[in-house]
Amino acid sequence: MSEREYHIQLTKEDGAKYAILPGDPGRTEKIAAYLDNPKEIMFNREFRTFSGYLEGEKVLVVSTGIGAPSAAICIEELAHIGVDTFIRIGTCGGMQLNVNPGDLVIASGAIRMDGTTREYLPLEFPAVADVDVTCALRDAAKKLDIPYHTGVVQAKDSFYSQHDPDSMGVADELNSKWKAWIKGGCLASEMESGALFIVSSVRRLHAGAIFHVVWNQEQAGSGMPTERVADTDGAVRTAVEAIRILIKNGKG
Repeated sequence: MSEREYHIQLTKEDGAKYAILPGDPGRTEKIAAYLDNPKEIMFNREFRTFSGYLEGEKVLVVSTGIGAPSAAICIEELAHIGVDTFIRIGTCGGMQLNVNPGDLVIASGAIRMDGTTREYLPLEFPAVADVDVTCALRDAAKKLDIPYHTGVVQAKDSFYSQHDPDSMGVADELNSKWKAWIKGGCLASEMESGALFIVSSVRRLHAGAIFHVVWNQEQAGSGMPTERVADTDGAVRTAVEAIRILIKNGKG
């Protein structure tokens, strides 16, 4: 039997071509329920893994935990066991006024406000999603008739620097950059896509990311009526359908 990867504790025998990556271990079972013959095969640290099948092809669902460091570890070790196509599914906060709670955001690229990716590539190198995976996500959202937006997201390290920037020692810098990201059209803020895209670039992997918009603090700050939408089912169904599309296209 192959040696187990140090953190995810999986072997090459557990491997698959495709993986769906939520952050929350608690979300893995919900996602795996959309696969055929799902079963939990490992749970170590923040990395909980289910396997199942779509269109006869083995698919893994593996949680990455919160943030870029653990996400990068998970992607590296999954690549070691044969995974080469990834879809990250997570939650985000909307940044543009037309990005509503309950909408989906499909990331075409990420602003690298993390530390992990600086140990892979210089900041001048863009964090961009794989075109085929992104198109599959868009096609899936269209097929399921779920409102979606496609564009750049912010991938940060600090949750509370976004939600309470004025309490930080670098408040002026945080507020200035936040305004710049919005002016540039950044759609949403989350924490792992930058690591996913940069690790995938270096390791020659294929990666995309889709997010469920929980809330929009810019809408709230502008006095617009806003709500929190916690149900991520639309994002889950879209990610699963996108994997199905990629499998069919690969077989075709």
